Amino acid sequence: MIDLFRGGRWLALAVCFAGTSVATFAADRIELRDGSVIFGTVTDADGGTVTLETEYAGTLALDFANIASMQVESDLTLQMDDGQVLQAQGLALAEDELRLPGAASGDYALTNLTRINPEPWELGDGYNWTGLLSGAYLRQRGNTDTDELAYRAESAWESLSDRIRTELFGQVNEANGNKNAENWTARARYDRVQTGDWYWGAGLSLEQDTFADLDLRTTIGPYAGRKFFTEPVFTLEAEAGVAYIDEDFATAEDRQYIGATWDFHMTSDWLGGDSKLYYTQKGILNLEQLDNVVLNNTFGLSFPLFMNIEGAAEIVLDLNTGAVSGTEKLDETYRFRVGYTW
Repeated sequence: MIDLFRGGRWLALAVCFAGTSVATFAADRIELRDGSVIFGTVTDADGGTVTLETEYAGTLALDFANIASMQVESDLTLQMDDGQVLQAQGLALAEDELRLPGAASGDYALTNLTRINPEPWELGDGYNWTGLLSGAYLRQRGNTDTDELAYRAESAWESLSDRIRTELFGQVNEANGNKNAENWTARARYDRVQTGDWYWGAGLSLEQDTFADLDLRTTIGPYAGRKFFTEPVFTLEAEAGVAYIDEDFATAEDRQYIGATWDFHMTSDWLGGDSKLYYTQKGILNLEQLDNVVLNNTFGLSFPLFMNIEGAAEIVLDLNTGAVSGTEKLDETYRFRVGYTW
């Protein structure tokens, strides 16, 4: 009876070991130049990195330069830097050369690989839709009853040839039942890709700030932009243009002028853990009155909470050196928001 029990136990262990071995050998294999070997599932290759899903370390992004060899068993769609799309039943990498079943060895270099399993829009079919819906609410009761609501909505549709972006954000504040802040900004922009990382576009912006005496600021005009850096550790996109600005005030004299516009957007995943540092600046310079500058600066840190829900801490500095008499030139806002991303 004891021997039978021991035999069954060893048989169960053998079955478990065999199952583990099969699972291990069935996984894709990547060997790094330092001798490390990582098992997982290759899901993507983009921007000079290979994405590997692992059971023990989550998602890993491995630079091409650090990969010595790679063995992928699953069926793949490969997009090369010359636009060629290849269907492959697995692949192997050795000595920086891709070896595909049915293809001659050495025909393709790893550096020629743009993407693995690209999305349809990355092959020129349709658009990639991304967006954010978020809000922040503060309710305080005591010596001062305060209610603050801030909201933000962003959306972008991007293809290989163009991009459409929309944005809406604002806030409403009350203290002891009296409203002391109410503003909103809506923006729409259309970009047309030219060559490489350059693009041109045109945008329309509408802005209202009741307590800055601004009934409506309308900004419309063209711009040129470029994506200077695109790696996750640091991205930088900048735009510069000219615009016609029409400012309608409740009590002050209305203004119309030609202005220089610019837009900077920087992000970094340097902190890791799917968190992201970001900084944006939107600016307008009155070319007829050079001491009149409108700046919106946002410094922030976003981080995942669960599923597609993210949290973010932000500092917003709004500067208007041409603010009408009796209103503040600088607004400072500190907020924590929660939002849904896709």
